[in-house]
Formats: sequence, structure tokens, C-alpha cells
Amino acid sequence: MITRGIFVTGTDTGVGKTYLTCLLASHFQQSGHSVGLYKPACSGAERSESGDWVWDDLERLAAVLPDGVNREWICPQKWKAPLAPPVAAEREGMQVDRDLLRTGAARWLGRVEFLLVEGVGGWRSPIADGETVAELARDLGFPVLIVAANRLGMINQTLLTLESIRNLSLPVSGIVVNSLYGEDDESIGTNADVLRRMTSVPVWGPLPQETGAESNARDQIVRQVAFGLQHAQSEEISAGDIR
Repeated sequence: MITRGIFVTGTDTGVGKTYLTCLLASHFQQSGHSVGLYKPACSGAERSESGDWVWDDLERLAAVLPDGVNREWICPQKWKAPLAPPVAAEREGMQVDRDLLRTGAARWLGRVEFLLVEGVGGWRSPIADGETVAELARDLGFPVLIVAANRLGMINQTLLTLESIRNLSLPVSGIVVNSLYGEDDESIGTNADVLRRMTSVPVWGPLPQETGAESNARDQIVRQVAFGLQHAQSEEISAGDIR
């Protein structure tokens, strides 16, 4: 089986990477495709009612996959403090395993049709000592999908992220403009159109949150993104190609 990888990154932390990743995974599976989800590292846990440590992103990703999928395959490295992974790991007397960041993704290859890799924080967020998300994405070699929060200032953040990705010679699948709760400024009605005029990559959105009548608009945009990802030209990556 040939696996097509997609690296989901953000212009910042909290822009909706997990939200979009879960929506895409659900859509692909409902369309009859097998999907793997991989978050190389996760920090920031809370105690559950049973007293166990729970990572919200991991739980949300696991919830859209078939029962029985090993959570270690979804996220093999986790720390409790809500800090950048290398700092959170140091708090627990550990270090981020840089090799595992890469080999963890390779586990999925050849087993699923689509592998969605969700980055940590923004594109240049630290993920290991002396290494950012960008270097990991470069080594994985997957096309990059950018998630940008629909708010004032996102044009600058998105263009800088796009420039950095292209400087690493990685293909860009597109940009998803994601609406967040509580954002209320005039730019949210114009940001997506401005990006379409300023970039040559597909721009989808704004993607609404799941509330009532907006769910139909949300689902339509997810279908558009999935269609674009399926039909975009991308190299087929095998486990041996991950550096």
C-alpha cells in the first residue's frame, strides 16, 4: 500500500491544527480510505476523574480512529507540563528522542492510504534541543498544509510561514483559514481573500466552528480541502525515505 503523507502545521499554537486534522481524518475514513494520525510529541496534560494523566490532543486524535489503535503510534512522546517539548521533557529529567520523532511516523507507512502528521505549535516552534518543527517536516518530506487562525495579523504570520516552508524546498498543499471562537474584528471577513490575491497556493475557508447551521459550511470546506489534498501532485514517500 502506498501512503500519502500530509504535514499539518500552524502559524502559531492554538490555531486549530487538531480540529482540522480530526475533520480531515473523519472525512477520508467516511470516503472509504484508511488513515493514520501522528503527533510526534505532545506536552500539557490534565488529570482525569480517575486520576490518570490525559493529553487532550491525543484523546481527540484517537477518538476519530478505529478502536484499538495503539496510542503510542499516534503520539509516542508525551510530557505533563504545558511547555515546548524540550522544556517539558527537561522538567521530567528527560530529553526528546529526535530519532523517534521520525521513526514514529515511519511505523504508519505502507499500512494506511493517508498519514496526517500534526506538528507541535507553530512552524518554527521548538520540538527538540536545537530543532524546530520545520526541521522535522523537512526530514519527513511530506507536503505541508498550513492552518492559520482568522484574526488580525494572520496575513503576516501566514506569509512568513509560507516563505519559510518554501525555503526548505517543501511542497505546500494549501492554507486553511480557521475561524476561532471569540474572534471579532473586521479582518476576519477579508483575510482569506487577501491571501488568495497574495499567494499562488490554494486558500480554503474561513472554516467555521461546529455550531448549528455552520456545520454544513464547515463540511463543504473540509470536502474541498480533502479533494485538493487528494489531487495535488506529491511524491510517494516510503519508510526508507524518512531521514
